[in-house]
Amino acid sequence: MNKHIKKVAVIGSGIMGSGIACHFANIGVEVLLLDIVPRELTDAEKAKGLTLKDTLVRNRLVNDSLVTALKSKPSPIYHQKFSKRITTGNLEDDIAKVGQVDWIIEVVVERLDIKKMVFENLEKYRKPGTLITSNTSGIPIKFMSEGRSDDFQKHFCGTHFFNPARYLKLFEIIPGPKTSPEVLKFLNGYGEQFLGKTSVVAKDTPAFIGNRIGIFSIQSLFHMVNDMGLTVEEVDKLTGPVIGRPKSATFRTVDVVGLDTLVHVANGIYENCAKDERHELFKLPGFINSMIENKWLGSKTGQGFYKKVKNKDGSSEIKTLNLNTLEYRDNKRASFATLELTKTIDKVVDRFKVLVAGKDKAGEFYRKSFAALFAYVSHRIPEITDEIYKIDDAMKAGFGWEHGPFQIWDAIGVQAGLDLIKAEGLTPAPWIGEMIASGANTFYSVKEGASYCYDIQKKSAQKIPGQDAFIILDNIRKTKEVFKNSGVVVEDLGDGILNVEFQSKMNTIGGDVLAGLNKAIDIAEKDFQGLVVGNQAPNFSVGANIGMIFMMAVEQEYDELNMAIKMFQDTMMRMRYSAIPTIAAPHGMTLGGGCELSLHADMVVAAAETYIGLVEFGVGVIPGGGGSKEMTLRAQDTFKKNDIELNVLQEYFLTIGMAKVSTSAYEAFDLGILQKGKDIVVVNKDRQIATAKAYAKIMAESGYTQPIKRTDIKVLGKQALGMFMVGTDAMQDSNYISAHDHKIANKLAYVMAGGDLSEPSLVSEQYLLDLEREAFLSLCTERKTLERIQHMLKTGKPLRN
Repeated sequence: MNKHIKKVAVIGSGIMGSGIACHFANIGVEVLLLDIVPRELTDAEKAKGLTLKDTLVRNRLVNDSLVTALKSKPSPIYHQKFSKRITTGNLEDDIAKVGQVDWIIEVVVERLDIKKMVFENLEKYRKPGTLITSNTSGIPIKFMSEGRSDDFQKHFCGTHFFNPARYLKLFEIIPGPKTSPEVLKFLNGYGEQFLGKTSVVAKDTPAFIGNRIGIFSIQSLFHMVNDMGLTVEEVDKLTGPVIGRPKSATFRTVDVVGLDTLVHVANGIYENCAKDERHELFKLPGFINSMIENKWLGSKTGQGFYKKVKNKDGSSEIKTLNLNTLEYRDNKRASFATLELTKTIDKVVDRFKVLVAGKDKAGEFYRKSFAALFAYVSHRIPEITDEIYKIDDAMKAGFGWEHGPFQIWDAIGVQAGLDLIKAEGLTPAPWIGEMIASGANTFYSVKEGASYCYDIQKKSAQKIPGQDAFIILDNIRKTKEVFKNSGVVVEDLGDGILNVEFQSKMNTIGGDVLAGLNKAIDIAEKDFQGLVVGNQAPNFSVGANIGMIFMMAVEQEYDELNMAIKMFQDTMMRMRYSAIPTIAAPHGMTLGGGCELSLHADMVVAAAETYIGLVEFGVGVIPGGGGSKEMTLRAQDTFKKNDIELNVLQEYFLTIGMAKVSTSAYEAFDLGILQKGKDIVVVNKDRQIATAKAYAKIMAESGYTQPIKRTDIKVLGKQALGMFMVGTDAMQDSNYISAHDHKIANKLAYVMAGGDLSEPSLVSEQYLLDLEREAFLSLCTERKTLERIQHMLKTGKPLRN
């Protein structure tokens, strides 16, 4: 099925509908967003003399919803200008326009009667062959298409996005009784390649895959809280980042999503899954029913499991719900001895064995919760899906889990997991015993760089389909390793291209990483054709190792610090000036030194979700790894005839001085960090390394020649320096910046002006690098800079002093 999606119609503009519309706009698709016509005027409309016939009134609901979505944080859109791709309308005046689209997505209220009415109306205008799907989170697909034409039913299925549509990767595709296999195949591929999603084809069962397992997991915890006498804080401590789950963990997540949403899905499962062996678990505990009655639904009603309270002095604090008394109390810090044992274990997957072996309440909690989860997911096959990996994919992509249930089970050990299940008086599905009897002792395995998963029907490990478009570094690290030190692993990606993967904590860039980068370039120049710098951790790099800088500065080892900064600068320059093409593949947080590395690569293949910026001001210094030099160079490269050059330079100065960080890769083009015509954006992070490799290969085969170092950079000297200093003085006088901010800004001004030269001059990159390094070093002698670095190391937050 060779179909091109140029225009989609989204029916329903609530939080979910507007979010889906924004994400299609993100990827360049034209969107028609429709909603119902209001039945009465607002007071403001009456005051303006408007009537129910005015377009402004008739489109009020859809326009207000979209405006609210675009103002929300985090933003549903990569760049505000992309919202121009969305046209709004209503379901009476504009419904005929659905005849011009390639795909219609229904996102109206979760009531079967209303959905059927909407579909009946849409079919009058839909042209044959148009995809038509529902974003339902649990209504059976088979009921929705009843009575519709054969062509409608052939092109109809469920396409369940998770909220927020931009950020959560799960895209569940649920076939109806007559859905064409070609339609399923097309949507599966489109979701992955174009929408950047993890596409999972699910069976038409209540709550599908993600919510069935996710709601079970939450309901299981709700009941366990009562049984074990746990507090809200304790559960959130136990179910957050320590086990690879989001910081919002369990109760904060429910507050954000809305307790009513969770209850709606849980009730749906309870009513429609009478044969579920854990049916009673979906019955709501007393404290949940009380919260629903009190309308304590979370963020949307101002209170849920947590409540933000304003004090008399104007400050605010977070109170926590006591689940026994249903009264809010002061936060209590949760701590467990078992969690302390995991602090030195960086990889989440290596923590699970330690956690279930814990001798305290935390250990007991993990044994009970994992036993319940393992038993439950084993029984959901083949009910909700035939494949193990689809359950894991759904939980990772839809709920932000770093590892799915079967991956966690593998980490603990299949037999050890069975022992946990039996110790809790639960029973696993019979196929688990059959798998062990067949000699398989893991659910997953890796062969020749590919992931395999145990197949219940074939009773053997089968290659997971769809991974040929990806390069999975975990799968090739051991077999394709070319070089390794404590900071990096260099892997052979094939076709003459190497990859440098950082291995440091948070992928910080210290001496070992820099040595590894240099070694990788040496190897690539000698035996390979190109180099990618990429990894598949949550973040590309949070920057230089400021702990090392702090120690050297405190010990006043300024010669060593100077050498360390020069090594950083020289390594970045090697990224730019080597005999082979270098590609940076940033994603997630790409800050400080991580940003500087990207600035110096021949090309950047950025994931759409890249939050990149030069944030060194936050720790009291200026970018010292070539960042200040590079932004000066880029400013002058954009000078055009008759430009007011000072204004151009000022924009780049403010990007550093205000520590601006893009909220997407597309925003990074506005900041001058990514460059049009050179750098590209990929929506699916899983494809990033493969795409970067492909571009490195193209550059090499096109005849890559090592660039010549620049000696023609126009700096403006005293003219720019004077303007910057007047500006920083004014900002300090108006208390916009502190005295130390003022000092840092003036140091940056000196570098970007090229010093106090009497007139505009042409200088070399090395000249600017020397100025940059000198300014960086001088700031490292300042007490207030050391206070900022120390505060960042202790709290992870910047200090304004």
